[in-house]
Amino acid sequence: MKKILLLTGLSLFVWGCNNLEVIEDLSDDQYKFINQDSSAVNFPEKYKGKIVVMGFIFTNCPDICPLTTNNMRLIQERVKEEGIENVQFVSLSFDPDFDTPAILKKYAELRSLDLSNWEFLTGDIDDIHSLLKTVQVFAVKGDSSVTPKGNVIQYYIHTDRIALIDQESVIRKNHFGSKANIEEIVDGIKSLD
Repeated sequence: MKKILLLTGLSLFVWGCNNLEVIEDLSDDQYKFINQDSSAVNFPEKYKGKIVVMGFIFTNCPDICPLTTNNMRLIQERVKEEGIENVQFVSLSFDPDFDTPAILKKYAELRSLDLSNWEFLTGDIDDIHSLLKTVQVFAVKGDSSVTPKGNVIQYYIHTDRIALIDQESVIRKNHFGSKANIEEIVDGIKSLD
């Protein structure tokens, strides 16, 4: 009897760890963005066949976005340590008025991020809003501030999210970006690999 209970419990544990649900199928969607090098990116088509770890940020963010970006960096490092090669990291800015490709590139450089399999995307506000609506990420303009040089900085109230997207462009799991459980996300990537 103990053996049956142990096997049943183990089966449920293994099944639960690898059972990523279908949250949103993006495979028929097409969004036109540009990356930090000003190259055109058709999302999600460009990444079809790869596991995508996607965060939603803006570079002036004082709290959640730097934590999300750092967690994605930690996931990227773990994926490399584990020898998993079919993973693409994507950060989409929802502040295209400020987050130009040059700003996104500088943001990555200041954090010494490995861009060999990580792209920072921006683009037309309508395309960005369309994707955000589809994936249920909310970004609402909040307060603003002014720098000593007189530049206005806009802040956003937004969803804290890292999405795990499979090779067929289906979102399989949403995680908190700033409080991401690195181990859980890496296990999710392994289960899709």
